[in-house]
Amino acid sequence: MRIGISIGSTYTDPDHRYGPGVMVEQAQAAHRAGLDSLTVGDHHSTGPAAYAQNVPVIGRILADWTDRQSGCLFLVPLWHPVLMAEQIGTLAAMASGPFIVQAALGAGSAQFRAMGRETRDRVTRFEEGLRVVRALFAGETVSSDLFGVHEARVAPLPPEGVEWWMGADAAIAVHRAARLGDCWYGNADLTPDRARQKLAEYREACGRYGREPVRLPIRKDVFIAEDRVAAERHGDELMAAGYRGFVREAVAYGDPASVAEQLSVYSEIGFTDVIVRVMTASPADTVRSVELAGEVQRLLA
Repeated sequence: MRIGISIGSTYTDPDHRYGPGVMVEQAQAAHRAGLDSLTVGDHHSTGPAAYAQNVPVIGRILADWTDRQSGCLFLVPLWHPVLMAEQIGTLAAMASGPFIVQAALGAGSAQFRAMGRETRDRVTRFEEGLRVVRALFAGETVSSDLFGVHEARVAPLPPEGVEWWMGADAAIAVHRAARLGDCWYGNADLTPDRARQKLAEYREACGRYGREPVRLPIRKDVFIAEDRVAAERHGDELMAAGYRGFVREAVAYGDPASVAEQLSVYSEIGFTDVIVRVMTASPADTVRSVELAGEVQRLLA
């Protein structure tokens, strides 16, 4: 079982250096802990809450993260595919291993309107955007009527290729992940029973399309501290306050041994990677939780 980290990008502190600074601290802690991969998210027009954007953040983090996989989410319908390909190609040229692209449709009509898009055509834009980016990465000269692209080429290209991770929950989306992606990325809100069901759906779809996933990752929200009682108290308070609308079985918190025990079920189900995201905590507790994820990794190895 590999353990990676998804670093949260949203913050509300009025000091706009705060959020990016905490993200860099988490990345440095993840590197010290020896975690296997690091990714960040993608969202747009989030004000008044701030959202540190994926490309510049990963570019900064790569200064401290050079020997393991990295990547980021792209809400494909909101990106011009040539720009997206150029950003990924440049990041991948600075990174190690196949660059991870977590490709998603995106949601929220306000976000789409702010970017001059409509949610109703997001599936069409997703599939065409993916086609254009992949063709560009193959070194082709590409055109697309949908995006107004005429004979585009890009460089640099990802030296070790790209892994396309696709989150999905609805059956049609799980089949899309099997048809178009290198792997399905399990959502953080999945309980073990639900994760088992969805993984079975995905494997069936892979068989239908003759695909073999490169890995089977799932994201999990966690909080880890040396003191199990204190960690459980903090986690219980978050859950009582309605943390992300999740149920208790979908998250993991406690000391490293208890968190490893809670996450071990996903290895038994068949997942190869757990991508942890730290539940809401102070900056110091967040960084320490990332460091302790390295102990969880060793217990699950």
